Amino acid sequence: MVILSLKQEELTLLAGCPLFRQVDRSLLRSLTELEGAGLVRFDPGVVYSPRHFRRCLGVVLLGRLQVTKGSLAVSVLQPGDLFGAAALYSDEPEFASTITAKGPSRCLMLEQSLVDRLLAEHSQIRENYLRYLTGRIRFLSGRLQTLAQPGVEGKLARYLLANGGSSCPATELCRQLGISRASLYRAFAALEAGGLIVRKGKSIAVIDPAGLETVL
Repeated sequence: MVILSLKQEELTLLAGCPLFRQVDRSLLRSLTELEGAGLVRFDPGVVYSPRHFRRCLGVVLLGRLQVTKGSLAVSVLQPGDLFGAAALYSDEPEFASTITAKGPSRCLMLEQSLVDRLLAEHSQIRENYLRYLTGRIRFLSGRLQTLAQPGVEGKLARYLLANGGSSCPATELCRQLGISRASLYRAFAALEAGGLIVRKGKSIAVIDPAGLETVL
């Protein structure tokens, strides 16, 4: 592990991170001094892949990391987000996804032995971690449900209902839904022709939520 000092803005990020909410600032300041913790800089490129990963819990402090599963974009990690939980206590020899740094990034990495200590010695961190894992399960369940919809219109309808519309760029939306740009535009046209949505430039407004639910 590369040991560096946490910057003030990074301490603020950690305080809002799901793992460290309501945790005493003195503990956060001392994290990098603990055995098994370190600050690591990543250049643009693959950070984790199915065969090359660390059994660590990471916290993004700077930059953006994209999580993909094959050709499917799962999520984009922003400063304050956690990653690596899928491998931390798994016996599987491969990591579940690929994590790619979209630009220069800096992360706090916590080895499994240190996470064990933190969970055992700090009830708030233990409660936070369980709450985080529960949230991830619900998120992934929702993603699977979206992808299991029989048609493109159903996928798009579920996304729009969940997000109250959309201002997401078409390319990113296609990646999130696992569909082609042509299919996306056909689905938009069909939903708009049915009086369910209205497109204004890059923004999509839902005008008939009840009707949109019938598409699911």
